[in-house]
Amino acid sequence: MAKSSTVFSVWAALAGNLLVALAKSVAAAMTGSAAMTSEAVHSLIDTVNEILLLYGISRSARPADRTHPFGYGRELYFWSFVVALLIFALGAGVSVYEGLSHILVPQPIERPGVIFAVLAASLAFEGTSWWISMRAFGAAKRHLGWWEAFRRSKDPPAFIVVFEDSAALLGIAVAAAGTAAALLTGDARWDGVASLVIAAILAAVAALLAQESKELLIGERADPELSDAILRTASGIAGVCSANSIVTIQIAPHSVVATLSLDFFDTLRAPEIERAVIELESRIRNLYPDVTALFVKPQSVLVASERRREAPGNPDPSGETSPLADG
Repeated sequence: MAKSSTVFSVWAALAGNLLVALAKSVAAAMTGSAAMTSEAVHSLIDTVNEILLLYGISRSARPADRTHPFGYGRELYFWSFVVALLIFALGAGVSVYEGLSHILVPQPIERPGVIFAVLAASLAFEGTSWWISMRAFGAAKRHLGWWEAFRRSKDPPAFIVVFEDSAALLGIAVAAAGTAAALLTGDARWDGVASLVIAAILAAVAALLAQESKELLIGERADPELSDAILRTASGIAGVCSANSIVTIQIAPHSVVATLSLDFFDTLRAPEIERAVIELESRIRNLYPDVTALFVKPQSVLVASERRREAPGNPDPSGETSPLADG
């Protein structure tokens, strides 16, 4: 359900951005407004971004093979990072160029009524897309706050669409304010200032999205709550003396690889340990379907504790340690 709602929000954003991009482009050509040109470029880039996200979602769904034994989930993270770069390089870059050009060489705004009409229509389209994306992201964030949910989200398309639509709404407000200021004061440079403000908004959004996408792309751990739950489940398996630590890697929005360090009772024989591991895998598969691969490492609690002290970095409260904590 979460995946389908995310895909639907991306398609909704694509439809809205395409219509808005066409309207803004016509308005920019008719009026010569720098802010409107920036907004047209912004919406055009957002349209391309939704196409790239849909492409990434499709590519990431391919099954695992010999070359990629854990699947192609991270391809979605790659395309999400590309989207962030496009927002910064093209969206913010073109807006800065337009803004500086119209400040240095002010040009009077023609047909301001067209600008406000297009901005009003854009507000309706972008507002609808924003409402759909917020509902989808809000359903997935559970009890978390909005910012914490963004930082802990493993599904880039979900939060990218929210940020894009939010930036679009802010851009519409800035473009309207810049146009109104230029008309009221007779100083066309306010149009260029509005374009620079839009550039700043896009640059800030791009930086946030790039940072989060980069963390997922290079290998971010799974949600700490999932790690804690796996450790608790492992502790309840007959024959397990101690669940020492866990290492997780987020492969895709709904794909996690987990490695467990477990201390089994010394009286257990190899067949009994095998049965305990099989039972653990079965429970994890039923309780936490996002865990697509589970590796268990028998290790005494004393050795595991010593390895954690030697490992780079400090273990967090969930007991998750560096994968270098081997022994």
